[in-house]
Amino acid sequence: MSSNSTLLTPSVMWAQRPNCIFLTICLEDCQNPSVKVEPNTIYFRGVGGTDKKEYELNLELYEPVLPDQSLHKVRDRGIEFCLKKEKEGPYWPRLPKTQGKYHWLKIDFNKWKDEEDSDDEERVGGGGGGGGGGGPGGFGGGDADFEEMMKQMGGLGGMGGMGGMGEKPNLDDLDGPGETDSDDENDLPDLE
Repeated sequence: MSSNSTLLTPSVMWAQRPNCIFLTICLEDCQNPSVKVEPNTIYFRGVGGTDKKEYELNLELYEPVLPDQSLHKVRDRGIEFCLKKEKEGPYWPRLPKTQGKYHWLKIDFNKWKDEEDSDDEERVGGGGGGGGGGGPGGFGGGDADFEEMMKQMGGLGGMGGMGGMGEKPNLDDLDGPGETDSDDENDLPDLE
């Protein structure tokens, strides 16, 4: 992926939604990186990390994106992208155009949402927000989805005012120490 063998390839994490790709180039303290988003490629070059080495990434994408509707933001721990897919629809089977094993490419499970989960959310009326902050402007965590899930589950008693479990269950009818159930003894085979 790199044109110069002396340059390192940064670690990359990605997730997707039907309409966009979330991509993070994990390179701490990268100042003034060179970033270019084209319909079929992402180009990155920058100096960063604890040893201030030079990194480069030239990634050919599985399908085209819309550069003018895509965003990127340089943060302390990396460069985050929200790439608008040219064709909204089914999830891509992979991020790179060519199939292979890329040691530097990983799934971002903090932002990942399965295709089936997205369909369920649209039927319920959630509309696809959440895990990555929603649409192209969001780079947040998955707090909205988690809160919605907890509301649907009813919460747990004693958890910061979240309703849910109510009274403690009555466990008086359970066997005490030394008590056995008569049908427990009849089902056991003899020991040899």
